[in-house]
Amino acid sequence: MVSEKMYELGTKKSTIRTIFEFGRKRAAEVGEENIFDFSLGNPNVPTPNFVKDAAIEILQNYEPSAVHGYTVAPGNPEVRETLAKSINDRFGTNFAGKNLFVTAGAAAAITICFKALTEVDDEFITFAPYFPEYKVFVESVGAKLKVVPAQTSDWQINFDEFVKILSPKTKAVIINSPNNPSGAVYSEETIKKLSEILTEKSKEFGREIFIISDEPYREIAYGIEVPYVPKFYKNTLVCYSYSKSFSLPGERIGYIIVPDEVEDFGKIFGAIAGAARVLTHVNAPSLWQLVVAKCAGKPSDISIYEKNAKLLYEGLIEAGFECVKPQGAFYLFPKALESDDYAFCERAKKYDLLLVPGADFGAAGYFRAAYCIKTETIERSLPLFKKLAAEYRKSQ
Repeated sequence: MVSEKMYELGTKKSTIRTIFEFGRKRAAEVGEENIFDFSLGNPNVPTPNFVKDAAIEILQNYEPSAVHGYTVAPGNPEVRETLAKSINDRFGTNFAGKNLFVTAGAAAAITICFKALTEVDDEFITFAPYFPEYKVFVESVGAKLKVVPAQTSDWQINFDEFVKILSPKTKAVIINSPNNPSGAVYSEETIKKLSEILTEKSKEFGREIFIISDEPYREIAYGIEVPYVPKFYKNTLVCYSYSKSFSLPGERIGYIIVPDEVEDFGKIFGAIAGAARVLTHVNAPSLWQLVVAKCAGKPSDISIYEKNAKLLYEGLIEAGFECVKPQGAFYLFPKALESDDYAFCERAKKYDLLLVPGADFGAAGYFRAAYCIKTETIERSLPLFKKLAAEYRKSQ
């Protein structure tokens, strides 16, 4: 009657959503202020005023057909030129509008890239811990996702395990830095080593291996530079979103960058256009294309996230948790207090601490805490984390 695979995807909720919905029910019982929900990565920093002002100006002064009408599928040409110039100013690149394909956010961007690149028997590789939807997106286009085990000491790439997984079937490697869920930023050394290995293996296998760089958290980094991957590896496709930097997750606006240096640029860009077409992409929202063009290059305020990161990290370390200090994004990924991270997160619910098991991100024994919440909520949660840790100590 229907696709069983689609039925399963549509009716089996993600662990994150299940925890979030539990929190909503629990809040109705004990009060919103008594729930410490670290489950969902929904930006709590208000959308910048310059974004609101740009949207109002456009709505009041632009021709309605330009605001609400179709654009060409890759995006408004003027918008693409503006965004390309802004990127060039920041990273010293030489992109033009023709190098950008505007999308409805990063999820659409990476799925379009998967669809554009995939041939029969292709495999994609990513590194634990990783965004769980990668598996859904990759399998939806008929490819297979292979996961490199985590390097838990610093959440950089486990290169020894990576080279074991690489094969002639490898089409692309997916990286996410700053990382969800670990908060790690891949160092320049890591990116250079990854590039060297892929260059060598591309020659060995007789086929190009691409990097798909998923970058919705690029602007959220704490005193550390996030390497711009196309400067190190020519066959890189950049997938970007304004969801986190401008607090616009519900508006769905982002882009794909296809550098001129990519092997057979015309073929790759054409395949991206074709993939977008079969995935029912008509064009990204016209209004929000114009808005992000007006706001291109304007700084994001990450001070609240940085403050929350420091507060939660130091509080958990004081309570006795083990955790790598986050360098960006708005997640902490500490070690659970028992090997079964699902059981740990269930026990945490006793204190109304809502946490996500690390196994969902390919790293069992850890848990994710999203600190894009009110600072006051984090402050009030810390005594509860201490009680939870003390409970474990008593049982040992």
